[in-house]
Amino acid sequence: MSARILVVEDDRDIAELIAHYLRNAGYVVETLASGSAVLPHVRGRPPDAIVLDLMLPGMDGLLVCQALRRDPTTATIPILMLTARGDEADRVAGLELGADDYVTKPFSPKELTARVGALLRRAGRSAAGVLLYGPLTIDLDRHTVRMEDQDVALTAKEFLLLRYLVQHRGRVLSRDVLLSNVWGYQYTGGTRTVDVHIRRLREKLPFLTDAIVTVKQFGYRLEERS
Repeated sequence: MSARILVVEDDRDIAELIAHYLRNAGYVVETLASGSAVLPHVRGRPPDAIVLDLMLPGMDGLLVCQALRRDPTTATIPILMLTARGDEADRVAGLELGADDYVTKPFSPKELTARVGALLRRAGRSAAGVLLYGPLTIDLDRHTVRMEDQDVALTAKEFLLLRYLVQHRGRVLSRDVLLSNVWGYQYTGGTRTVDVHIRRLREKLPFLTDAIVTVKQFGYRLEERS
């Protein structure tokens, strides 16, 4: 089963161009032309990745990205932000709000397609809704984790934290980013809860003791592993 990609772009010609190249690469592609249509569309059946334009009618792409990261059902979808804005401040804003990659117009459709493929590989997504990381098998639909042949019991927040780390492996993630995307922007319990949950993951999954690298006075990074 091919990965599903949602393209959110209000310029019809650009949307069709992107969809054409992605379909030729073997992906199933859906398109939307309004930012306000994204959340209702993806909550029912989240896509495997989103190509998101910044300048959209109804709801700005930055606000769409922020809203996607706030919702636990969509928080870990890989997002490639696409825009005519090339200023560093815009790129930084998109990445800080949770975008995984950033492409500016004009762009190469072949490069964009390659970047989408890289995002999917980095996220470790499979058609069965399973994430693989080392000896771990993470079932996204059933919210279960197996380490080799053993089931591992995790709390809901431990599961969401593990999922987020695996889908953003290789990236340094601040405690504030983890709080925002795992616990939600309204959480007021403080950053210490992140450290507590990281410790519990290391205890329950000893494989992660060294794989989760502590970045002093900032946060954590999950090492890239197959």
